[in-house]
Amino acid sequence: MRDFLVLLGRCAGLGAVLLCVYAGAMRLAGNFYAGSFQLGTLLIASIAGLLVGCFLLLFALTLRSDSGPPGRPRD
Repeated sequence: MRDFLVLLGRCAGLGAVLLCVYAGAMRLAGNFYAGSFQLGTLLIASIAGLLVGCFLLLFALTLRSDSGPPGRPRD
């Protein structure tokens, strides 16, 4: 489960970064729309995607593979 969450978080983050780069490049080129979407909307969606990716990675980080004491190092 941890590996799946890490993969999902990385995919969400990568997709969000690509969307942000696309929307930023289109906006710098002078466009206000990409298809039927405003570029501001795409930038906000990419920020939300980055947030989802960060939360998935954080959740994967907090999963413990053992139930030992908190000070014990994990393998």
